[in-house]
Amino acid sequence: MNNAIRSIIEHMKDDSDHLEVLRAINNKTNSTQRELAHDLGFSLGKLNYVIQALKKKGHIKVKNFKNNKNKINYLYILTPEGISAKTKLTLNFLKLKMREYDELKKELKKG
Repeated sequence: MNNAIRSIIEHMKDDSDHLEVLRAINNKTNSTQRELAHDLGFSLGKLNYVIQALKKKGHIKVKNFKNNKNKINYLYILTPEGISAKTKLTLNFLKLKMREYDELKKELKKG
């Protein structure tokens, strides 16, 4: 596999992971990282990596709602940019699935 294709596949995987986390946060803002990781089937490290990337992009805010040393007490909030990104990622995902569906339909007609 050449580097360009590998790069595209990695970008699509990142987008998929970002969309999953944005959707999970949108549905359940008061989840702990451990709960989110479990719900998404991610390792804690992977979830933390994705959360940091989303935070850096300005798509989420992370707030400590209790002044506590325990990192469980964080609140994850989608920013307006995060809501917009979630919408764009969802549309891109749907377009990709429609392309895949059309290609499968063509293959079935040939066969």
